[in-house]
Amino acid sequence: MPHTVQVAVNNATLHFDKLYTYRVPPELEGRVPVGGMVLVPFGRGDKPRMAVVLAAGESEELSARVKPLYDAAPESACLTSDLLRLVEFLHERTFCTWYEAVKTVIPYGAQYRPVLQDGRPVLQKQLVRHTQPQYRLAVPLPEKPRPTPTQILAVQLLRDGPLTGEELQQAGVSAAVADNLVKKGVLEKEQVDKTLDLYAHIPLTNETITLTDEQQAALDALLPALRAGKPHAALLHGVTGSGKTLVFLELIRHTLELGRTALVLVPEISLTPQMIRRLKENFGSRVAVQHSALNHTERLLQWRMIQQGGAQIVVGTRSAIFAPLQNLGLIIIDEEQEHTYRSESSPRFDAHDVARLRAADSGALLLLASATPSVESYYRAARQDRYQLVRLTHRYAGQPLPPVQIVDMRAEAAAGNPEDISQPLADAIRENLTNGQQTILLLNRRGYRTVALCQDCGAALKCSSCSVPMVYHKAQGQMLCHYCGKTIKPAPTHCPQCGGKLLYTGFGTQRVEEELENLFPKARVLRMDQDSTSRKNAHEQLLARFAKGEYDILLGTQMVAKGLDFEKVTLVGVLGIDSLLFSQGYRAYENVFSLITQVVGRGGRAEYPGRAIIQTVSPGHPVLQLAAKQDYEAFFEEEIGFRQLCLYPPFCDLCMVGFSGEKEGPALAAAARFSAILAETARQNWPRLPMRVLGPAPMNVAMVKDLYRFKLTIKCRNTNDFRALMRAVLARYGEEGLPAKAAVTLDFNADGDM
Repeated sequence: MPHTVQVAVNNATLHFDKLYTYRVPPELEGRVPVGGMVLVPFGRGDKPRMAVVLAAGESEELSARVKPLYDAAPESACLTSDLLRLVEFLHERTFCTWYEAVKTVIPYGAQYRPVLQDGRPVLQKQLVRHTQPQYRLAVPLPEKPRPTPTQILAVQLLRDGPLTGEELQQAGVSAAVADNLVKKGVLEKEQVDKTLDLYAHIPLTNETITLTDEQQAALDALLPALRAGKPHAALLHGVTGSGKTLVFLELIRHTLELGRTALVLVPEISLTPQMIRRLKENFGSRVAVQHSALNHTERLLQWRMIQQGGAQIVVGTRSAIFAPLQNLGLIIIDEEQEHTYRSESSPRFDAHDVARLRAADSGALLLLASATPSVESYYRAARQDRYQLVRLTHRYAGQPLPPVQIVDMRAEAAAGNPEDISQPLADAIRENLTNGQQTILLLNRRGYRTVALCQDCGAALKCSSCSVPMVYHKAQGQMLCHYCGKTIKPAPTHCPQCGGKLLYTGFGTQRVEEELENLFPKARVLRMDQDSTSRKNAHEQLLARFAKGEYDILLGTQMVAKGLDFEKVTLVGVLGIDSLLFSQGYRAYENVFSLITQVVGRGGRAEYPGRAIIQTVSPGHPVLQLAAKQDYEAFFEEEIGFRQLCLYPPFCDLCMVGFSGEKEGPALAAAARFSAILAETARQNWPRLPMRVLGPAPMNVAMVKDLYRFKLTIKCRNTNDFRALMRAVLARYGEEGLPAKAAVTLDFNADGDM
């Protein structure tokens, strides 16, 4: 009886992303398991295309149209049941294609690609896995002919077990000597997978952790859930500097004692080095790392180590949620409120959702932690009892929270100070420099000037491919679009539309860096933004130098606002917060409150008391006043009332359907037709499904990369029925040929545009 498989192919669109049946040829019998990578002939020309096997079976009769597979990857490359579960979850919940989900859960280096070999299509790994020679002692070293001292040394070293060629060379035994002993039959040699212990330079200190009474109470509250081995979710709400990381370390230690594994997520690459250091100092080589700053080889080798059980702890950013850890006992999401835990490209997943799935499947404790939890998480904990709520209300070092001064920038301008740094902030920085203490300044806008305006026609200089103003970057002498990367060099002086003179206004990190150098010529200023941290390991190197006292002032974007811990930082300044305060999106106030609270908490974390200064043109704004008081509970009460009144999460889900097309009119028409199909399909098949549809309307950024963009916003509940409705609508949208007018994407609970 012929053996068949059903596969999902690579490079599919939503409209033909289905399972296709193929026949397993005799030479591949027994080599094609579910979850296996295969190469299939696809389309009229039978072009080779990558696919993953999602079902297998047998059939008495096969049509001649059922094609045979070209090739299959080794069984070692098969997706495990755990990884397949994640693939199915992403496909079901994010409306991505099957193969997009596959490429998300396994690293690039573990994937395959089609190549021609002897004229036929076969599979080849995207990245050849690095191997290295390993030597082991086979027989005793003969006395004759008389062995050399180096040969004797090699045998002595190998008596305790096999060593790699690199380890032998470090001990003084060359590859030539080792290979000569192999020829004599004294040693055996084999190729083994190369291992990679990232951050091996960090010493294992096994620090003795002393918890405060409050920290111990928090740990004691969480340990029963950890030991129970059943799914459990908790929210650790601790003020900035309360020592949440110490509680993490003790929870991880208990997890390992239970014979289970732990996963720690951080929201930014800039926070990864500090967390890695704490984990490496306490747990050494049992820690593996997964984040986008690793190159393909590093990521593959770390992933293989995790998969083969060589690591019990994984730390990383959003993508680390897919680390192939077995027997998960603990998942920690630090700074859980951060938007970076949501993917902005397909699959558009939220790491919280994947974490809840993995915790449920593994019987693990899911611990969310923050000084400013998301409104949704705090609502689940404080109002619904869906999460256990654990609090840390005092700073670990006993220091009070920094007092906050709000400076009215309108009054500064009226007093004759047109600069970006107010007089009170300048005086405070000067005092800090005199005292030998450090300062952190937050400005969430990179570049030098943020907009170029024509003095005659008033038009802003916009990107020709995107409907956004270009930003002047003085260091590069160019205008740069932060959406598509298009540049104009040199920066123009006259308006391209009317020829009028351009006036460059606004300020970014480059401009403030220059102002600081003018105000404080002897101060050592470190700027951290996307421009200055593009090099590999730049975050770690720059933060390490700041920690050593090589810089006096750290100026940066959001990457400096959270999670960082420096003993000598006693002053924090917040610049340009108003653009965020009045931005679009239902999370605008939450984002501002969180950002200010987090960055203010960077100061006064050791023996020196801290203080903070916020510059704004709206000093009386209630969100700023509450952030200055660090009063999260009062902010939550205000915000949850607004969310309930306007019907925003957590009282509903938001499904944003995005449309993008080369022509404005057809793209808008496609969006309108989608809305009509949605209404008709819901009325016929799901008449009682509650939802509200807003739009279609242009996205906040109406054009990106020469594509016009529109959106439908649907207030709904993200249930099985709603997702079934959307699949039916997408199917009809495809049947009517509308994807040719506008590609469509779906995103749940995104704040603003996709």
